[in-house]
Amino acid sequence: MTNPALDFLLARRSRPARTLVPPVPSRDQLLTLLAAAARVPDHGKLVPWRFVVLARPATDRLARLVEARGAALGLDPQAVAKAASQYAMADLAVAVVQVPRPTDKVPLIEQAYSAGAACLSLLNAATAAGWGANWLTGWPAYDEAFRRDGLGLAPGETVAGLVHIGTPSADTPDRPRPDVASLVTFLA
Repeated sequence: MTNPALDFLLARRSRPARTLVPPVPSRDQLLTLLAAAARVPDHGKLVPWRFVVLARPATDRLARLVEARGAALGLDPQAVAKAASQYAMADLAVAVVQVPRPTDKVPLIEQAYSAGAACLSLLNAATAAGWGANWLTGWPAYDEAFRRDGLGLAPGETVAGLVHIGTPSADTPDRPRPDVASLVTFLA
């Protein structure tokens, strides 16, 4: 007997963000994908993440901000251009923002894992719905001024990932996958 959900997960793969083009999901389609992304493990029901949807012209504005921040930080121009292109080429990306919730019951690392799970769930939901998707970050995601001025993040909020979603324009080969047997230890 086959299991379509397991078959999907065993064949799942990301598509390079540079190959994602319009059309992109509509607002209603995206809200469905985000609802799926929100169904992740969340110890304490804290919802330690939120979503910032980036579409044009926001992605163009963010590309310019990356260029300005890179110059201000004295970064290598090639690294700046590569980071800026991630935004300039994007017709749709979702910033999954980690929102730490103060509590004695749930360590911050578990909250970070939940935000990461939201990234993967969004990636999987988009792929299952027939879209191409890719999870990226890059140095701007770790730059406080970019997070604050570009994405509107509050102090303490961080970017868990930027999930690009669109229509794949090229078929690219799958990457080599690890030998799972070599990564597993069974304890008796």
